[in-house]
Amino acid sequence: MERPETLARLTDIITGLGLSSGARVLDVGCGTGVLFALLRSCIGDKGLLIGLDVSRRMLDYAVARGDADLCIQADAENPPLCDRMFDWIICNAVLPHFTDKAATLRALCRCLAPHGTLVICHANSREMINAIHRRAGGAVADDRLPDPATLTTLLLQSGLSPVHTLDGIDRYVMIARPMIAR
Repeated sequence: MERPETLARLTDIITGLGLSSGARVLDVGCGTGVLFALLRSCIGDKGLLIGLDVSRRMLDYAVARGDADLCIQADAENPPLCDRMFDWIICNAVLPHFTDKAATLRALCRCLAPHGTLVICHANSREMINAIHRRAGGAVADDRLPDPATLTTLLLQSGLSPVHTLDGIDRYVMIARPMIAR
């Protein structure tokens, strides 16, 4: 995740989103906090940056980076967070690993402010991500980034409407927003 070419792609993705100073951001599946410095540079000191990951070991690295306001160990399917709390929820390189993608997306939708934005992104194409997981085998062998129609259905069933999809050779980005003001 921290190879220079990967970081360059992630920088392009995140800076292209238009996060503003003071925004409230949740980095779901933050891992070691690879996006923290970049997200902090976008939202500034007045913004709120929370990292969420199921792995305590990963979060120890994330906390050491020092750019997040808080790191929480929890499952994204049941995040211990307030309703409508975040302007942005970023799911970088994590969606394929959720066992129940529909339940996780519903939970994340609950945490989004009515004007909020969910971003699902990877620094590779959907096809490449799925091939990497197949080749890796073991616990991630069946972890897939769903095809566009399936993901659109999952988003809609979760109360989110896709507004932009890019499945390029070197990145995948799906942007969704709440369907109605809740």
